[in-house]
Amino acid sequence: MAARSSAAAVAVLLLAAAGAAAAAGGAEGDGDGQALMAVKAGFRNAANALADWDGGRDHCAWRGVACDAASFAVVGLNLSNLNLGGEISPAIGQLKSLQFVDLKLNKLTGQIPDEIGDCVSLKYLDLSGNLLYGDIPFSISKLKQLEDLILKNNQLTGPIPSTLSQIPNLKTLDLAQNKLTGDIPRLIYWNEVLQYLGLRGNSLTGTLSPDMCQLTGLWYFDIRGNNLTGTIPEGIGNCTSFEILDISYNQISGEIPYNIGYLQVATLDLSENELVGPIPPILGNLSYTGKLYLHGNKLTGHIPPELGNMSKLSYLQLNDNELVGTIPAELGKLTELFELNLANNNLEGHIPANISSCSALNKFNVYGNRLNGSIPAGFQKLESLTYLNLSSNSFKGQIPSELGHIVNLDTLDLSYNEFSGPVPPTIGDLEHLLELNLSKNHLTGSVPAEFGNLRSVQVIDMSSNNLSGYLPEELGQLQNLDSLILNNNSLAGEIPAQLANCFSLVTLNLSYNNFSGHVPSSKNFSKFPMESFMGNLMLHVYCQDSSCGHSHGTKVSISRTAVACMILGFVILLCIVLLAIYKTNQPQLPEKASDKPVQGLFVCLFVHMNCTAVSQEDSSITFLDHIAGPPKLVVLQMDMAVHTYEDIMRLTENLSEKYIIGYGASSTVYRCDLKSGKAIAVKRLYSQYNHSLREFETELETIGSIRHRNLVSLHGFSLSPHGNLLFYDYMENGSLWDLLHGPSKKVKLDWDTRLRIAVGAAQGLAYLHHDCNPRIVHRDVKSSNILLDGSFEAHLSDFGIAKCVPAAKSHASTYVLGTIGYIDPEYARTSRLNEKSDVYSFGVVLLELLTGRKAVDNESNLHQLILSKADDDTVMEAVDPEVSVTCTDMNLVRKAFQLALLCTKRHPADRPTMHEVARVLLSLLPPAAKPPASKAAAASAAAGDYTRFLATAADLRRGGVADDDTGDNSSSDEQWFVRFGEVISKHTLS
Repeated sequence: MAARSSAAAVAVLLLAAAGAAAAAGGAEGDGDGQALMAVKAGFRNAANALADWDGGRDHCAWRGVACDAASFAVVGLNLSNLNLGGEISPAIGQLKSLQFVDLKLNKLTGQIPDEIGDCVSLKYLDLSGNLLYGDIPFSISKLKQLEDLILKNNQLTGPIPSTLSQIPNLKTLDLAQNKLTGDIPRLIYWNEVLQYLGLRGNSLTGTLSPDMCQLTGLWYFDIRGNNLTGTIPEGIGNCTSFEILDISYNQISGEIPYNIGYLQVATLDLSENELVGPIPPILGNLSYTGKLYLHGNKLTGHIPPELGNMSKLSYLQLNDNELVGTIPAELGKLTELFELNLANNNLEGHIPANISSCSALNKFNVYGNRLNGSIPAGFQKLESLTYLNLSSNSFKGQIPSELGHIVNLDTLDLSYNEFSGPVPPTIGDLEHLLELNLSKNHLTGSVPAEFGNLRSVQVIDMSSNNLSGYLPEELGQLQNLDSLILNNNSLAGEIPAQLANCFSLVTLNLSYNNFSGHVPSSKNFSKFPMESFMGNLMLHVYCQDSSCGHSHGTKVSISRTAVACMILGFVILLCIVLLAIYKTNQPQLPEKASDKPVQGLFVCLFVHMNCTAVSQEDSSITFLDHIAGPPKLVVLQMDMAVHTYEDIMRLTENLSEKYIIGYGASSTVYRCDLKSGKAIAVKRLYSQYNHSLREFETELETIGSIRHRNLVSLHGFSLSPHGNLLFYDYMENGSLWDLLHGPSKKVKLDWDTRLRIAVGAAQGLAYLHHDCNPRIVHRDVKSSNILLDGSFEAHLSDFGIAKCVPAAKSHASTYVLGTIGYIDPEYARTSRLNEKSDVYSFGVVLLELLTGRKAVDNESNLHQLILSKADDDTVMEAVDPEVSVTCTDMNLVRKAFQLALLCTKRHPADRPTMHEVARVLLSLLPPAAKPPASKAAAASAAAGDYTRFLATAADLRRGGVADDDTGDNSSSDEQWFVRFGEVISKHTLS
């Protein structure tokens, strides 16, 4: 009995203790709730972002708050990217159990409170991307559990506290992009646990300590952009744990130590310092190094041939030094080399022929040397090359026609050399060329008419040569041309009126040639100054205002051009009279063309003395068209069944300029309001297809039969030698490109709208890939081909057109499909496009949606930019501010970035199918916002259950998931979940 009473007493004591512990935990939880409300009070703009922080008891359910399951104490606080202002309240120090704090990418100001040191359990602290100022508090050194301290991208000042070395478990110390001063504390170098040290972009002084190699666990060492002096420590080769070593943009002097060749780094950046002496040949031992940057120093001597042994090298930048000698032929062994920059040195001799063996070469720059000889013919094998700069050297001979075979070239600069002979017409095959500079050479012959095929070109500079002949009117087809510089040549004849069609042209220099006649009087030419035309003695310039001066006035007398115009008008009038007499003696045809355009032609010829021809852009129907009869209108949808070709011309006033709603590289788009009141878009293709009209018509009939809610429907078309017109759905909100990058940006796209646009475009593309028979490859997926209706639902346009529209040149095999910035890099190697090429392009569009940036902007490639930020784990810094402000869960944005990078994997087999992409994007939508999925996506989703995916995920991870080499959608739902589990998971913490 006594034993039983004793046991009962013990039980009572245990229950009492448990109750006391629970009460204590509850009390701590209540205290944390009050502390959180005090933290909220320090913020600005928190009313919406932290609306559920209302002082209620269940603070563990508040946004961004994580609690311990047993004690309900706050252990995590994730308020990143919420546009919060104000300051960090000292009340944060009351959260004693706090282990994780993420306040990055807000607008917080003020100082970091000393009370942060009271969060003794803290392991992760990220305050980056704010406006914090003042010193780094010494109290942080009290956080003995801290592993990650990230304070980058603020305005912190003062020295780096040496007491940070007292944090025993510190693995990440990132203080980059602040205003810190003083030396790097030597004690930090003795932290064997530290793995990541980021100090770039401050104002640190002092020297590199010989103790830096004591960081035996460090893989990332970055002090770029400070004011460090002194030399590189002789023992630098002992830093064998370093993978990234960046000491660039400092004032470090002396020679590069010999034992630097013992490093095992992936990136070695010593650029923009004051280093002297030779490049150590032992650098050739760095067999794991992918990036070697030595540019912007005062290095002398030869380029060591041993660099050819760096088998993993992708980037080699030796530019802006004082190197001499020749380019080593051994560099041709670098098969993975992506960029080779040797500009601004004193190199001599020829370009080694085997440089063409660098099959991955994307950029080659030898500007500003003393190189001579000719361009190696083997360069045509460099199918991945986009940038070629040989300017300011002494190259001679003719420009090889083989350059026109480098299909992805976007910049070609051969200026300031001694090239002679004609300009190769094959350069007109470079349809992705953005900049062409052939100035300051000895080129002869005429400007090739094939240059009219350079539909992407923005700059053409062929000034200061010996060019002659007429300026080809085909240049008027260059809708993206920004600068045309042809001064100081011997070009003759009249300036083509078609140049007025180059609506993007802002710089024109035709001075000091032999042009004659009159400068075209269109409005587009009136904006160019007189200096653009001076030095042409036979050229008459129309004076638009008093700035012309008396010396440049037009002649009062009737010119020969005007006389010829009157004679031509009289001949045409005579033809009209004879035709009228002839038709009065003929039976009446059931259909007659309207005579209004003919009258318009007559008025044009006789009222305006300087009108010598009817511009094709101003009128779609000419006098000869009426003799032949109107073109046929093929109707594919009932809304156009009651319309004729003449109706379309009447409703658009012969495709008048006032109905233009957009321009493209291959077409002009007009709005047409049908008799029913419904609007359609009329796309007028620039090129003619006289030899393949039947084939083109068959392709269009196939395209017109395709129906999907996320595809732009083709309502009809008209094909003839007079012009090719396609009739599409009219989209009220224009293209995605217009809304993201257009000059007005009238509509701001919030996160939910962008995500729905991505879902719609993905479903439309998935339908083409998986539900059409045969499958259709779009071939030109880009933001300008994603159109938005009145509800901002996405509709994919121009599918199938890139395939069936032939190239405007004689050799169709050299025609490049796609648009620069969106093209699958594998296309450059194989010249083949498939479904995975569309996936790559869609990934770039997804990056545009997330960042608001263009795919290519000022030679900056969006995909490469995001890849570089992914390496630094700074991708979220590229998010469009409009997304940051309107997205309530930035994890969704991170997942979308992950998906975009999957889509743009270099190897097609590593990319998902569009069916998989659509499913992932659908998983990111809130349930109420999910649109109907495509047939393929809906069928597959119905067959799967995420709980079943979770049950088999572990086994699949052990067994691996096979690559989808075929592009087929044959992987099981379990495999799909394992492949995209991180992207679709609702619980991913980062």
